[in-house]
Amino acid sequence: MTVRLSALMFMQFFIWGAWQVTLGLVMQTVGIGNLIGNAFSMGPIASIVGSLLLGMVATRYVAPKMLMVILHLVGGVLLFLLPSLITPERGGTFVWLLLGYMILYMPTVGLANTIALKSFGERTDNFPFVRAFGTIGWIASGLIIGWAGLSASPQIFTVAAVVSVALGLYSVTLPTVEADKPQGGSVLAQVFCVEAFSLMRNKSFLVFIACATLISVPLAMYYAYASPYVGAAGIENVGGTLAIGQMSELVFMFSMPWLYRRFGVKPLLLVGMAAWALRYALFAIGDGGSGIWAVYLGVALHGVCYDFFFVAGAIYTGIIAAPKGVNAQAQGMLTLFTYGVGMLLGSQIGALLYAQLPANPTIADWQGMWVYPAVAAAAIALLFQLTFRDDRKETLA
Repeated sequence: MTVRLSALMFMQFFIWGAWQVTLGLVMQTVGIGNLIGNAFSMGPIASIVGSLLLGMVATRYVAPKMLMVILHLVGGVLLFLLPSLITPERGGTFVWLLLGYMILYMPTVGLANTIALKSFGERTDNFPFVRAFGTIGWIASGLIIGWAGLSASPQIFTVAAVVSVALGLYSVTLPTVEADKPQGGSVLAQVFCVEAFSLMRNKSFLVFIACATLISVPLAMYYAYASPYVGAAGIENVGGTLAIGQMSELVFMFSMPWLYRRFGVKPLLLVGMAAWALRYALFAIGDGGSGIWAVYLGVALHGVCYDFFFVAGAIYTGIIAAPKGVNAQAQGMLTLFTYGVGMLLGSQIGALLYAQLPANPTIADWQGMWVYPAVAAAAIALLFQLTFRDDRKETLA
């Protein structure tokens, strides 16, 4: 079971990592750099639309693994079409088709979590180990793309397409877990997944969703602006430096089962949120001289920032949703609020802050920009500490 689910996570995030990391470079190389902002806005928009229409609605009537088969096979076809559209003449069409693909892909993130969590049953402490292979898949895709010399080539989508089709076929062999059962009510209530949203009547879960959405704002800013900041600090190997964060993610992913059993839900979530504030505070003092250590340490904190909140949050969401039997819907809702609403807000707010910088920002300019997300993350962590209370007292032993 663990091997099968690990392979699922590996391919799930290999697909995304194969094209996401160097898409901006590809678009700039072929002469459509002016559309980069539009292209990177498609993911958050797709998270909102896709999570609602597919990840949360269709899962009520179709088994999660069959949805994985359908979405990845159809998505693979679209990926095969994308390279031919990355041209100055067809750039607009490329962005729209990318949106179509992302509407299919983003729900599969929540579906993969659902299949793994439901398959493990009460042994949810196995989930972080399996999820770690998603990070390994992301790293592996980058290494393969770089080794093949495709970093600036539209063929990054072809690589992703091959793995997408493979995952679609492989998904037929995944463990069979039941679709969320309709619990009555009007058709309109079913379409808009009122049952999943009703979980937020639980005050603690409402606080968690609100803070998860808010903390996704600085997450988006990290993905968009960490690389130019690291470059401005005088570090030549930007890609290698940022990979430190992925390695950190792996370390903490593997340690999370023990941490979960030892400390419980709230401490992990709180540490994850506080780590965002610390990371941006480090970025605000890091420079290319004596403060270079702060840049490296800020990047290395990615494992704490991501795993302690987003991986722990997926497990917490599964625990809350289990009694009502709306696990898939709840995971889709979490994706909608974090990768959708939060990341979209982060993209827009980050763009506004970036627009205030000079054309060629110095390290001092970047330091001033990072103060804003540092303060925001600290305020969110404080809000979470004061308002969140885990009444369930669940342990994962």
